Amino acid sequence: MPGSYLIALLVSLCGVGLLDRRFRLAFWRDRRRTVVASLVGTAFFLLWDAVGIATGVFVKGGSSSLLGIDLAPHLPLEEPIFLLFLSYLALVVYGGARRWRERRHPEGRRTDAAP
Repeated sequence: MPGSYLIALLVSLCGVGLLDRRFRLAFWRDRRRTVVASLVGTAFFLLWDAVGIATGVFVKGGSSSLLGIDLAPHLPLEEPIFLLFLSYLALVVYGGARRWRERRHPEGRRTDAAP
């Protein structure tokens, strides 16, 4: 079904956003920093894609799940949304790992460090 991949990306983005909101891991902890980091990550990976497309490493495969709208040759509309999702997810996972580590070692010292 055309557009199903885009719908899956948007639903996933909303799900990660809800987890972020509940636990205040990224955007709900520091909005400006999260937006900037997500946009920088997305721009970096779009540049990475552009280099890969220009060198022939990346090509768009045929899929009925895509809308069929290309922003550039071999760059479907869904790609920047996926890259934004990927960048935001990385920030939420990092925030979760950081929170877990802080709760596990509240004194701020590592247990595997030499005395």
